[in-house]
Amino acid sequence: MLEATPAHALPVRAARRNRSLRRLASGLGLVALLPLGGCGVLDHGMLGAAGPVADQTRGLFLLVCAILIFVAAPVLLLTPIFAWHYRLSNTKSAYRPQWGFNWPLEGLIWIPPTIIVIVLAVFLWRDTHALDPYKPLASSHPPIEVQVVALDWKWLFIYPHEGVASVNELAFPADRPVRLSLTSDTVMQSFFVPRLAGQIYAMAGMTTQLNLAADAPGRFRGENTQFNGVGFQNQKFAVLAQSNDDHAAWIARARAGGRTLDPAAYATLAARSVQPEPVLFGSVAPNLFRSILARNDPGLHAAHGHHAHE
Repeated sequence: MLEATPAHALPVRAARRNRSLRRLASGLGLVALLPLGGCGVLDHGMLGAAGPVADQTRGLFLLVCAILIFVAAPVLLLTPIFAWHYRLSNTKSAYRPQWGFNWPLEGLIWIPPTIIVIVLAVFLWRDTHALDPYKPLASSHPPIEVQVVALDWKWLFIYPHEGVASVNELAFPADRPVRLSLTSDTVMQSFFVPRLAGQIYAMAGMTTQLNLAADAPGRFRGENTQFNGVGFQNQKFAVLAQSNDDHAAWIARARAGGRTLDPAAYATLAARSVQPEPVLFGSVAPNLFRSILARNDPGLHAAHGHHAHE
């Protein structure tokens, strides 16, 4: 026989229920708002792509995430269902694995993962070649040539055709692609401009290449992502995609500064230090980039010396 609830207890229970619902709604609201607190970070990374290379990389990343949902979703959905179904109090659904073989279950275990691996392999093969950092970018304008030297704890950018150089500031016209030739005059480092291109290593005695471009004028952040000592966290540099007029003014400002990057100035620059502000050089010693390579590659140094003697 059911017991009747006293009339005076109903408002009390209703009030308690309402308070519980409000607390639950507040808690869910806070959880929902947590991801929004870091949305500004997206502006500095690959998801805020500002160039064709980063845009293709972002598309590939989102595609892989969508495919991997088919891996995570069954686990996230079935785990609580299994836990609830085989709970201790449910004696009618005791876990008794006494079957020997089951075709539908075997198909569920093997077929979806096989399809996922095949699909990922196809996209990986295609996009690995499409996003080859050595591959020139299609453009109606010739690329800007920049030689990059990784130092402790700064980046040197040499413009061989313009005869200027900069420290911790990479500038180029926004309507032209950039072809970077990278090396290191110290330990291995990783060059990365998240909104424009993927990362690539710079190693002593070797040259790697990276092609990038910007969709429009803007200011971006580059960094070293390979730990290289106490100044690692400060090894950031500005990337300036400029209008043609602004880039011409930047070149003129570098030349008007009067600084010369000769071997003596380079030796001072190469010493371990953090550069607080970008520095521009109006002239650069001939073949400086090649001499840095030769110093770290005995074979190249010998060949360079032999040709000079001839």
